[in-house]
Amino acid sequence: MSGDAIGVGLVGYGTSGADLHAPLIAAEPRLRLRAVVSGKPDRVHRDLPSVPVVQAATHLLDDPAVELVVVAAPNAVHHELARAALLAGRHVVVDKPFAVTSAEADELIELAGRQDRRLSIFHQRRWDNDFLTVKRCVRGGVLGQVSTYIARYDRFSPDPVVHRWQERDQPGAGLLYDLGAHLIDQAVNLFGLPETVLADVRAQRTGAVVDDYFHLVLGYGQLRVILHAGSLIRPPGPRFEVHGHAGSFVKHGLDGQIAALLAGRRPGDAGWGMEDEQRYGTLTADAGGERG
Repeated sequence: MSGDAIGVGLVGYGTSGADLHAPLIAAEPRLRLRAVVSGKPDRVHRDLPSVPVVQAATHLLDDPAVELVVVAAPNAVHHELARAALLAGRHVVVDKPFAVTSAEADELIELAGRQDRRLSIFHQRRWDNDFLTVKRCVRGGVLGQVSTYIARYDRFSPDPVVHRWQERDQPGAGLLYDLGAHLIDQAVNLFGLPETVLADVRAQRTGAVVDDYFHLVLGYGQLRVILHAGSLIRPPGPRFEVHGHAGSFVKHGLDGQIAALLAGRRPGDAGWGMEDEQRYGTLTADAGGERG
C-alpha cells in the first residue's frame, strides 16, 4: 500500500454498503473511496456525488488506485468477488458472513496467503458497547465462572419481505446467515469453538421460504451458550443475559452506533458511542461480601 490514503473500492451499495461501509470509510482519513460497484448509480450519487460508479467488479479492478476492495454484495457472491480481488492483487474486506461454506472460506484464506494480501471480515458487532461490556465482565472475572450466556435478536416482522435477497430461496439467505453470523462470532470470540452444537432452524412465518427463526445451544463443558433469533417476537427480550457463580449481567436494547450512522453522525463526533443511562445494563454481583 502507498504512503498516501489507501484507495478503496466498494462492491455493493445496498443496506450494508450505503449505511455502514461507505460512511465508515469516509470517517477514516487514511482511506479514500475511489469507486463503487452498483447497478443503481443514482442512489450512490445522491449520497456520494463525487465518487465514480461502475457496473461490474472487473471495472473496479482495472483501476490501479484501488488497493483495497470491500465486498458488501449479497452473501452468495462473497466468495467469487473476494477471489477475483485477491487474484488481481488487492487486499480484501468481506462483509459478514465471510462465505456461504467453510470450503469457500478455506480457499480464500489459502489464496490470500499465496498472494501475500490482507484478507479480513467485517464483524462490526465485536465493537458494540454492550458486547464489550459483556466481554469485560466475563474476562475480568466479575461474574465468576460463567454458567449461562444468552444472546438474542428479537424482531417483529410478520410478513416476509420478498424483494430482499436475504428472504429469497438462495445460498446465504435466511436469518441464521444474517443475524446468526453476529451472534456466533461474538460467542466464539468470547469462548472459542464449542464442544457441541444443537440447532433448531426453521421458517415460522406464512409464506417464508428461508429460515426466520433459530435457536442454537453451544456446549462448553458446564457452560451453555444460547443464541436465539425470531421474527415474530414483540416486545423484545434482553439482548444479553450472562450468569455466573458470582453474579449476572443483563442488558436490553441494541447498541446505538448503527442508528447514529443512519442519523448522519460519524465516529469521532462528540458523544459517539455514548448510550443513554436508561439503556444501561444491570450488573448484580457480590461486592465486598454483600450482594448488590
